[in-house]
Amino acid sequence: MTAQTVDFQISDELRSDLRSWRTRALAAGVVGTMLSAIGFFVSPFQFYHSYLWSYLFVLALTLGPLAWLLLQYLTGGAWGMVIRRPSEAALRTMPLVAIMFLPIVIGIPNLYEWSHANKVAASAVLQHKHAYLNVPFFLLRAAIYFAGWLFLSWYYNRASRREDTEGHDAVHGTMSALAGPGIIFWGFTTTFMSIDWIMSIHPEWFSTMFGLLFIAGQGLTGMAFLITVMVLLSTRRPMSEVLTPRHLHDLGKFLLAMVMVWAYFSFSQFLIIWAGNLPEEIPYYLVRINNGWGVVALLLVAGHFALPFALLLSRDLKRNFKLLASIAVFILFMRLVDLYWVVTPEFRQQSFGISWMDFTVPMGLIGLLLAYFLYQLEKRPLMPVNNPHLEEALQHGRE
Repeated sequence: MTAQTVDFQISDELRSDLRSWRTRALAAGVVGTMLSAIGFFVSPFQFYHSYLWSYLFVLALTLGPLAWLLLQYLTGGAWGMVIRRPSEAALRTMPLVAIMFLPIVIGIPNLYEWSHANKVAASAVLQHKHAYLNVPFFLLRAAIYFAGWLFLSWYYNRASRREDTEGHDAVHGTMSALAGPGIIFWGFTTTFMSIDWIMSIHPEWFSTMFGLLFIAGQGLTGMAFLITVMVLLSTRRPMSEVLTPRHLHDLGKFLLAMVMVWAYFSFSQFLIIWAGNLPEEIPYYLVRINNGWGVVALLLVAGHFALPFALLLSRDLKRNFKLLASIAVFILFMRLVDLYWVVTPEFRQQSFGISWMDFTVPMGLIGLLLAYFLYQLEKRPLMPVNNPHLEEALQHGRE
């Protein structure tokens, strides 16, 4: 097989499938959004609490692929060629994700106690942190994050389009040169985002591992999402002619690695805080292992690490399209559970509980994002046609 013998444009059959999936996703998104809007008027506090952790998952579906795209430009390799166009389509959803942040801006008083002057005045800790934790600076930092993410999304999609029309030499130097600073920016903004939007819910608590946990979580979410998309695309031309078990095996190894990295950071944070037993740190875990929340913690140990780790050790499973996609979808579900466990106990410390908005809000956000992603995916050929490594990627697993 050579690049000249394959038409990388989306086939009519795949286009029909994409539009069918998009319609279903949009319907779920609209229904979830409407129900969540009703929930806002019924219980605005619960709406904002459900919205925050759901939004963090949707954000990872965009920023995770950004990280893998930048890593591919840094390292090269056939593994990244096949996920480049889905990653670029995910980046093009960033304007929608930025708009989705507006309810969090509106809900700052419902989410963060440091936004209330009377609570700041009554707490020495909040007074000490007020120079950083204040609404104008919070919004300024968020604007910087989104400006950088939007720029990287625009730049790499623009450069990829130029590569298709003008050739690889026109853009390769700048795309590779920006990838290093870009991935550093992604790492720092992910760290500060996790501090600003999540850790500051409980401003007396802190952890130096928290940012690393979210970096690993975004990488894991992004790879699981991309694997799921690739398996769906593999049922129709052109990807049915491109993808080989070797491609999926490579992506499955990345998935296994990210499961292990997330587990390592999670256990390291728990071990350090539990062994230290400091009053500023230990309440974070006391809340999350008592009053029913311990069941969710055990579910994460088993479902977020032990089960996928054991399954992904199998070489044959990583080469089986359907089985690997099933594991990826399960990991995406466990990512939702993990974000729910990280955020919600701060607002429900007395007992474990699930609100109906914990289902409608993520359904609305994920449905709308997937519909827009599938719309963007349909716009471009599914492989970079002028990339000099295209032939290598096509022969990967066929030698």
